Amino acid sequence: MSTLPPLVEPAADLTRDEVARYSRHLIIPNFGVDGQKRLKNARVLVMGAGGLGSPTLLYLAAAGVGTIGIVDFDVIEESNLQRQVIHGVADIGRSKAQSARDSMLAINPLVQVNLHEIRLQPDNAVELFAQYDLILDGTDNFATRYLVNDAAALAGKPYVWGSIYRFEGQISVFWEDAPPGPDGQVQAVNYRDLYPEPPPPGMVPSCAEGGVLGILCASVGSVMGTEAIKLITGIGDSLLGRLMIYDALAMSYRTIGIRKDPAAAKITELIDYDSFCGVASPAAADAAQDSTITPRELRELLDAGKELLLVDVREPVEWDINHLDGATLIPKSTLDTGAGLAKLPQDRMAVLYCKTGVRSAEALATVKQAGFSDAVHLQGGIAAWARQYEPDMVMY
Repeated sequence: MSTLPPLVEPAADLTRDEVARYSRHLIIPNFGVDGQKRLKNARVLVMGAGGLGSPTLLYLAAAGVGTIGIVDFDVIEESNLQRQVIHGVADIGRSKAQSARDSMLAINPLVQVNLHEIRLQPDNAVELFAQYDLILDGTDNFATRYLVNDAAALAGKPYVWGSIYRFEGQISVFWEDAPPGPDGQVQAVNYRDLYPEPPPPGMVPSCAEGGVLGILCASVGSVMGTEAIKLITGIGDSLLGRLMIYDALAMSYRTIGIRKDPAAAKITELIDYDSFCGVASPAAADAAQDSTITPRELRELLDAGKELLLVDVREPVEWDINHLDGATLIPKSTLDTGAGLAKLPQDRMAVLYCKTGVRSAEALATVKQAGFSDAVHLQGGIAAWARQYEPDMVMY
């Protein structure tokens, strides 16, 4: 367990209004006025105002963290509202960052909210992180997670990391410049000590593809916010050097240790993270190079009466939500194991599709390797098709 000194110096004083507002904090032994003054003086940057950002931002604002930054350039969609409780129906189509700020200030007008409506990039991350004491990362893609990790290391900042998928969440604290423990032990760890390499492209579906229980965000986000408050005030034992795993179905929390990888190279610069994580595997990229068709091209083939088989490579639960007329469901998982290959026609061209085109490209590589040389996949998936030809299609 990691015991750390307070991350932030206390503010000079609390106003009368602040004493009244935060009175339940002030009467907690070992937290008290000093802890609240540290929160007031803290500058915390939160990556994303989505599933994990929503509860975290609301509670950090309510707790009295003096300055809170939000990095988000996205807009609110209806499918967000199942878990992103900082937004409402009236906010659909609005900037997530602006909507989040309004909700936070409605709870606590005494805090300052900074908006960074930008895409985090290697050329702006370190400079942005340097303006804050602590980073919270609840992003949902590996490229951004590695960028946040490396930029935090270069800026010398600790960060709280959280991840969610279906019924499970993970939380930890990473700090490459963490001070030694009381007995001199090394406490410095970063995300690369837990995940030295990203998983193969297409191996881990995003929440948009695999789903997430909405209320899971509250459980994981509250732990992230708690860790932030502990780091700022110097109370308790942080998750630095430990990974917490939450299983909502089993209703269990467990922690495992994370050790510094002695073989890991020191982080000295930022890299091309999209390339590092790979949008698609080399095999998928090769397979799709000359075997990708657009929704318009597919429409023309169908209108011309071309003999083909539309193959939906998503999972059955996704098929039940929407699918293309005349398609056959052959999940990518069955193609990978070989069972689905027997369902592919020998006499017609197979057109594979998924939600956005990533999984179908991976499936295409498998299909071509099995000898179906004329198979193609749909660029942009069913989402692109719906935007162009079926705007009323139910989308998830």
